[in-house]
Amino acid sequence: MTLMQLRAVWGNRPLMAASAGALIQDEHGRVLLQRRGDDGLWGEPGGALEPGEDFLTGARRELFEETGLDCPNLTLLPLPEGLQDGPELFHRYPNGHEIYIIGMRAHGTLPAAALERAAPDDSGETLELRWFPLDALPDLSNNANRASMNVLRARAGLPPLPLAPTPPAPPVGNFLMDLRRVIGPRPWFAPGSNVLVTDDRGRLLLLRHGHTRLWTLPGGSLEPGETFAQTAARELHEETGLRATHLDPLHLFAGPEYRFTYPNGHVVDFVSVLYRAHGVTGTLTPQPGEVLEVGWFSPDDLPPEEDLSGELIRANLRWWRTHG
Repeated sequence: MTLMQLRAVWGNRPLMAASAGALIQDEHGRVLLQRRGDDGLWGEPGGALEPGEDFLTGARRELFEETGLDCPNLTLLPLPEGLQDGPELFHRYPNGHEIYIIGMRAHGTLPAAALERAAPDDSGETLELRWFPLDALPDLSNNANRASMNVLRARAGLPPLPLAPTPPAPPVGNFLMDLRRVIGPRPWFAPGSNVLVTDDRGRLLLLRHGHTRLWTLPGGSLEPGETFAQTAARELHEETGLRATHLDPLHLFAGPEYRFTYPNGHVVDFVSVLYRAHGVTGTLTPQPGEVLEVGWFSPDDLPPEEDLSGELIRANLRWWRTHG
């Protein structure tokens, strides 16, 4: 199911769009922007991921579709600089569709002369392409573009552009469950966060999940308008009763290898940020029904891989064992 197919049954209500943006600069530090076909304003090349796609692949595809250009040194920006999330990234398209943009930014360089061979596809998304100095930007389409330009402006020592006001984020509910009533078991992106909590002996906290009966990390899915960090804090407290004074973003996991099928048949493509919790307080209190069991595990005493909740959690634990 594509985003447009979902709109036919979901209507204009907010959705979370897992999106990749491509920030391309030339030898003069100018940024490549496209004038968009939907509102006539300017923004970086980019757009929504396709099912099973990772962010770098999506950024390369969107760059090529919207400009006809390939950028060999395009790479994802590090966390937290590359991360897109939060209520300020709400956008209402001219047709009334509402989204919260979540995802990653990629950055690369091309010579100014590359624009001479630009050849956008015929979809009408791109009306014009042009290089702009960071201190002389045109009218930008939305806050996601402004936030991306602010990443580049900060690197250049320029002040941030002000963001446009946005409506308050909707109250936390159960967005994914509501969405499932519409899409059924079909694959869909599930942005979320997981949290590494260690004790004073360096052991890692794992939870045995009530639905899968497999071991997992504290964590869960974003609600519309949440940041990844807010989700990490909320899920940590809901599932364990613990709070962290600081959550450090470590790595983003996304791509076809992180597709997971729940026991009820629902298929998700995880887009997950792994956090390390610092300054943990509170009494460990497992969430009734959601958490069957808790355990503290050293790196050489983790549950076997078949007892872990899918490739995402296995990858999270490999990251922990490797980076400590």
